[in-house]
Amino acid sequence: MRLDENPQIIALSIFISNFFNPLTSLVLYLVYYSSQKLSYSEAMQKFLPITLILIIPISFWIIWNVKRGRYSNLDVSNRNQRKSLYFFIAAAVVCYLVFEYVKYGTVDLVMVFLMVLLLMMQISNYFIKSSMHTAFNVFVAALFFSQNVTMGIIWSIIAVLVGVTRVILKRHTVKEVISGTVIALFVSFIYLYANIQFQR
Repeated sequence: MRLDENPQIIALSIFISNFFNPLTSLVLYLVYYSSQKLSYSEAMQKFLPITLILIIPISFWIIWNVKRGRYSNLDVSNRNQRKSLYFFIAAAVVCYLVFEYVKYGTVDLVMVFLMVLLLMMQISNYFIKSSMHTAFNVFVAALFFSQNVTMGIIWSIIAVLVGVTRVILKRHTVKEVISGTVIALFVSFIYLYANIQFQR
């Protein structure tokens, strides 16, 4: 019996793929970062704008478009359908960056590189439907690496599992998962280098 025909493997794949979606993975990193680096009040100041400007609008955008029939599923796994999703997410990230700069006079390096990743994924989408789930989890693994090597290794394993589940569930081909991984690795290495330079 093939993996994609085994009910238990499929059920586990659905759980992993749904739980470690791009938004959840990013939020889990932010929770970890906040618990390690920020006080409770600082964490709330960080999370409230992210929740109001990024998480809620993007979640509602996806759900609204699924209900209207513009998106086939919550994964937005259709290549043509995800074009509008990339533009919406990019607009939300730009709004967040502008808000943070106006409010605090700073620019969040993580969000800047998230924007770079989104732009590269958008460009890639015109040629191949690169796996967004895999790409985001590879990038989140890099974020964890910048804080804690052990957590980085754990999240790298999670990213591999997510990539495998995307193939098992037939949301992506192996080529599309590899494409998402390569794009995210490129952005991640630049992020880690920039992060080291900023910390000097």
